[in-house]
Amino acid sequence: MSNRHVARSIVMQVLYQWDFREKPTAALPAILESVMVEFGDSIKENKTYITETVDQIISNIEVIDNHIGQFASNWPIDQMALVDRNILRIGVYELYFNENVPAKVAINEAIELAKNYGGPSSGKFVNGILGAMYNQIKAEETKQPTETASEKPE
Repeated sequence: MSNRHVARSIVMQVLYQWDFREKPTAALPAILESVMVEFGDSIKENKTYITETVDQIISNIEVIDNHIGQFASNWPIDQMALVDRNILRIGVYELYFNENVPAKVAINEAIELAKNYGGPSSGKFVNGILGAMYNQIKAEETKQPTETASEKPE
């Protein structure tokens, strides 16, 4: 298992505990530290990634949850399994906010987390939502021309 995959597992566990405890922002540093201590020195090189990812997801939680809600219209976010919801949050963060992670890597990693930690259909569920987001991102990229006819210099 790669170090970055382990780091994402830690992020998922932190988000899961935070969400399970009804999102106590004050307890977040203690939750983060507790989970990281369990993994010991093996995560040393990814501590910054872990803390930044958790902080950015929490800071952008409303936007992230809105993205999920748009693509999971049949599944209200508060009715999703805790594991699936928090794996999706990681995937959405990496798709829309973290330019250092290629989209396909973000999706594949989220699917693997879902298979490892979620229920029997979690992988397909996460794949369906993140895949639809990816397709929309790609479609929007192809629709944006670099220069319109009215903007061309004469």
